Amino acid sequence: MNQAQQVAGIIAALKEAYPDPKCALTYQKDYELMIAVRLSAQCTDERVNQITPALFQQYPTLESFAAADISQVEQMVHSCGFYHHKARDIVLACQMLLQSYGGKVPDTMEELLKLPGVGRKTANLLLGDIYHKPAVVCDTHCIRITNKLGLAQGKDPAKVEQQLWKILPPEESSDFCHRLVLHGRAVCTARSPQCQNCTLAPFCKSFTG
Repeated sequence: MNQAQQVAGIIAALKEAYPDPKCALTYQKDYELMIAVRLSAQCTDERVNQITPALFQQYPTLESFAAADISQVEQMVHSCGFYHHKARDIVLACQMLLQSYGGKVPDTMEELLKLPGVGRKTANLLLGDIYHKPAVVCDTHCIRITNKLGLAQGKDPAKVEQQLWKILPPEESSDFCHRLVLHGRAVCTARSPQCQNCTLAPFCKSFTG
């Protein structure tokens, strides 16, 4: 099996196992996803989803976030960890959306990376989920599993992203990454991967069963 066949097999197996891949973060507006992703750094999506309903109710518009007192936002996002940085980035990013982007999350990597608190992982997620553009979201699940599969080498997110861009069909890339997150939570966990029950076992370089 060559690499192209391996990639096609992995994509097909993931599609069958996870037919409806979606970001686990709850949001309704484009900037709400930006905020939720910022809060999710070093924090679980479950915890973020517990916090954002009250946060979005307190600040129901982009303008209200931009005018928010950072210390008050800190109090509301405290349990997400790193709340000083996160609250500051959220308020400043919302101000920048209003001042520079007409109140809309920009649709290019170059412009997204200008926003406070937005790195390549966040930018790719926003591009894929909001604008349905090709995107490679290199979170911990993606890095761990693609290394196990032999699709990528190393733990540096930027380097893994570049390796995956070269082998993934662009139209499949965003959903592929969402499906890896689901697979990483359900089967290929970091501490105790269920290799014998893994749908990707026939394509995995690490499988020895």
